[in-house]
Amino acid sequence: MTTLAQSIEGNNPVLNITIFALFVIVTLVVVFRASRNTKTASDYYAAGRSFSGPQNGTAIAGDYLSAASFLGIAGAIAVYGYDGFLYSIGFLVAWLVALLLVAELLRNTGKFTMGDVLAFRMRQRPVRAAAATSTMAVSFFYLLAQMAGAGALVSLLLGIDSDFGQAVVICVVGVVMILYVLVGGMKGTTWVQIIKAALLIAGTFAMTVWVLGHYGLNFSELLGAAVERSPDGESMLNPGAKYGVSEASKIDFLSLGIALVLGTAGLPHVLMRFYTVPTAKDARKSVVWAIALIGLFYLFTLVLGYGAAAIVGSDTISNAPGGENSAAPLLAEALGGPLLLGFIAAVAFATILAVVAGLTITASASFAHDVYVNVIKRGKADNKNTEVKVARITACVIGAVAIIGGILAKDQNVAFLVALAFAVAASANLPTILYSLFWKRFNTSGALWSIYGGLTVTLVLIVFSPAVSGTEKSMITSVDFHWFPLQNPGLVSIPVSFFLGWLGTVLSKEHLEDKHKEMEVRSLTGAGAEKD
Repeated sequence: MTTLAQSIEGNNPVLNITIFALFVIVTLVVVFRASRNTKTASDYYAAGRSFSGPQNGTAIAGDYLSAASFLGIAGAIAVYGYDGFLYSIGFLVAWLVALLLVAELLRNTGKFTMGDVLAFRMRQRPVRAAAATSTMAVSFFYLLAQMAGAGALVSLLLGIDSDFGQAVVICVVGVVMILYVLVGGMKGTTWVQIIKAALLIAGTFAMTVWVLGHYGLNFSELLGAAVERSPDGESMLNPGAKYGVSEASKIDFLSLGIALVLGTAGLPHVLMRFYTVPTAKDARKSVVWAIALIGLFYLFTLVLGYGAAAIVGSDTISNAPGGENSAAPLLAEALGGPLLLGFIAAVAFATILAVVAGLTITASASFAHDVYVNVIKRGKADNKNTEVKVARITACVIGAVAIIGGILAKDQNVAFLVALAFAVAASANLPTILYSLFWKRFNTSGALWSIYGGLTVTLVLIVFSPAVSGTEKSMITSVDFHWFPLQNPGLVSIPVSFFLGWLGTVLSKEHLEDKHKEMEVRSLTGAGAEKD
């Protein structure tokens, strides 16, 4: 295989490794320092609720802006123009749902996980088991995609083309991720995400100014240059290059957009971040800061995408071994040579590490807190340290599974895994959370129908969709067993999940209205909310 590293003249794998190693060393020092105050479950899961709104908002941005956001969106804009930017709009608008409907209310009602919110007014053991199941499902598929992407990205940038070498890269990413979570808990992971967000935004800002400087700081001149260089001409500036080919593709994009907009507010690693601040007011501030930083970043990707099209060329990017994902590295090399390329490669690596660490601690917390303590031990752990020990053991197991899964999936199309994570979050988690917060008639049966039903419907539709089989870009190209026409099931699975939550509730004779009144007061006022 011809590697991306070989395709970029002047690429220096030794320099890239040096910058990677420097980032890992610095962040490990930070994590070890943060770990000195990690003693209780609150310290391990919620960083002792010690982060301010701006700090947590920066960490949320670091957690949310994955390598797909950095490399994928810039590449999509470079190749498809206007349609590539539609991803950014979906990812950003999603935060308004989190801000207006979820963040503050969730912070007041829960303690560490989504299961705490549901258990507040329902039968504790079944809803915690269901919440943990959906959390683990979302986290695993998201984690698997990130790990597989880590192997592909870092291997390409380091010039590694053997299967064994890529497996070693995935193992290194997994081991470092486990170290972050084991030693630093949520506090260490949060500082890694803050550092990564600062690096990512600083790096993209520098490249944005650099690109605009080529065209006299005139964005119109940049767009004109991109149009001249693109084989598609002015269609780069108009909708339809990717999603306007047919009516089916437009419906597919609508389905994907709905999953992105509604899925973000149900992603467990995003929800858990709301518990790291002392008050609901700080949770709201966190989301406002996250929206500002994420929105700023997506504006930078707009310049970087069209800049890559103008300076590198859409054809060159499309034909590079990394495809669309090579746009940012190719642009970095064209602008600043090996040094800037090495820095951008390190930022991409930091991006993956921060995201996988956040996913791992969320999944391990859900198992330890919801399943071990509240389902298996019925709320009575042996001692106050047992829960943290179980969480650390779970993190090791999840890390090992993610490493194995990443190695097995490294040659596959992992885009469907990310789509699955968002679709499951939007279908299983969000309807249940919204019903629980706002519908007084909602009960345990409705929650179980919504979570398990939404999860099952989403999995079935994904398995039988073109994302898995039936097309040249499917995960399995040798067979065709798809019957569901959409790449992402959000357009069908989300309404079905809302319907199942309603149906399960009205068919059940369980009434929990009195408990909802208490939950409503607490969610709106913060009276009785967790403080430590």
